[in-house]
Amino acid sequence: MREPPALHPALSRWIEDAGLPRAYPDLHDHLLALARAGLLVVVDEPINKDTEMHPLVRWQYRGGISEPDRKAFLFTQPTDSKGRRYDGAVLVAGLAANPEVYRIGFGRPLEEIGRTWVAAIATPIPPTLVETAPCQEIVVTGADLDRDGHSLDGLPVPISTPGFDNAPYLSAGHYITKDPDTGVQNVGNYRGQLKGPRCLGMNPSVELRAGIYAHWLKYKARGEPMPCAVVVGCPPAVSYASVQKMPEHLDELAVAGALVGSPINVTRARTVDLLVPAEAEYVIEGFIATDMLEPEAPFGESHGYVNLQEYNAYMEVTAITRRRNPILTSFISQVTPSESSVIRKAAMEPMFLHHLRTALSIRGVKRVAMHEPLTSLYAVLAIQFERGVPETEVWRALYGASTLHRFAGKWIVAVDEDIDPENADALFWAMSYRCQPQHDLRVLDHKDPGHGPKGPRDAGESASVLINALLKGVFAPVALPRREFMENARAIWERLGLPALEPEAPWHGYELGHWPEALARQARLAVQSDYFAVGTELAKLRRSDVAMNAPVAPTPDHGHG
Repeated sequence: MREPPALHPALSRWIEDAGLPRAYPDLHDHLLALARAGLLVVVDEPINKDTEMHPLVRWQYRGGISEPDRKAFLFTQPTDSKGRRYDGAVLVAGLAANPEVYRIGFGRPLEEIGRTWVAAIATPIPPTLVETAPCQEIVVTGADLDRDGHSLDGLPVPISTPGFDNAPYLSAGHYITKDPDTGVQNVGNYRGQLKGPRCLGMNPSVELRAGIYAHWLKYKARGEPMPCAVVVGCPPAVSYASVQKMPEHLDELAVAGALVGSPINVTRARTVDLLVPAEAEYVIEGFIATDMLEPEAPFGESHGYVNLQEYNAYMEVTAITRRRNPILTSFISQVTPSESSVIRKAAMEPMFLHHLRTALSIRGVKRVAMHEPLTSLYAVLAIQFERGVPETEVWRALYGASTLHRFAGKWIVAVDEDIDPENADALFWAMSYRCQPQHDLRVLDHKDPGHGPKGPRDAGESASVLINALLKGVFAPVALPRREFMENARAIWERLGLPALEPEAPWHGYELGHWPEALARQARLAVQSDYFAVGTELAKLRRSDVAMNAPVAPTPDHGHG
């Protein structure tokens, strides 16, 4: 049996028991699980959070490191460019460096994640209120917030995009607000610019319905500032719930409880009327102004471009509470793949699949894949179908996928089950040879541009392009050696000690409906080295009344694009 890796000695301070009854891991438990799985890099030396931290972790996404080899990073001695030292540690890529890190935090096999999300949204579990909480082991309020290092200036928040961002930003800041009419809380993940020791920026990414922006508009109409609590570091289930799009009547803390099958412990914030996760690492309390806005950004965003300066809201801090040995989480985002795209992809793909299969009752849908590298999931969607699905179902799925989210799905491509929807080359292959654009393409105007740079025309409006790239008839086989020959060759490859192979589909030839027995027989003769016999047979079929490239026998309509 394989021994777990030895734990780094610097971990002992950051692995502690929260002391509350619970049936789910907090962030310290998660850290220990990552270390035991060999998925945690502990950097126990001074690292500048403003110039070095995110660039160091970024290399595992831009340096050719394969996805399974990407890891979480714990920085135990964060500093800044002025030499300040911080009490807390910083965890970067700790919740979704790769799908395995996400699986450990989620606590279920990857194949169960989709149905777990669907069930959790359908049957949330309300949180349990506790009076004493680890997140309030240290409480700073009032005039103490003005002491050096006791407010936002004491948080080791890294700069995500050094050289472009104009400040450190919370990238894993879970903003908790409450609908003033219904009392239902919302937890959403938004960026937060550190503007001063007691001033935190807020960019809601213009949530149109549920979420912080809807609450902000209600408080604005009342002429009141909006109470808010920002959680930075918490049980993984809460983080996973905070980044997903939920119906407006749901409290993400209740959905997080359903994800883990147990109520999440919450406690009352000290200076605002809100409930916060009891096992949070840091909680920033305050009021978001509704009468004034001020410039915010630039900030490198998940669509891969720098978001330039805009007018946005800001929060005046009234309290900061934290654990005794806190771990500040920071998502590695910007250009994808990244931690933030892994988190969203794990839940959004099954939600799209559920929407098509269950909500719309579309037959034959096998999988929905959201393209991740560089495109940040939302732009390119692939829907994989079983063979022989009626064309009406294909188009229903394409139209249905375009409407689930207001901005997701600029390019939506339907493909056969032999096409790997994760492989952009395979998608282009299907689009190139299984599609006739004049018949198989539709453009839906007036799509919300969503998150990202907006074009100069039509007030930035976008569109959805729907592409039916399924086979429309029978095709000749895929032009690669049959499977048995490729497998035999792989055995030789490995015996020769050549570099490890990672097969990419298609890695062997297979039939697509048109392969007459006469041609199959000729191929069998060829691999038996009897190809001269084939030549003798073909010589008997010589003709003088046909043009070059004329087919030897009538063939079905292949539907080539």
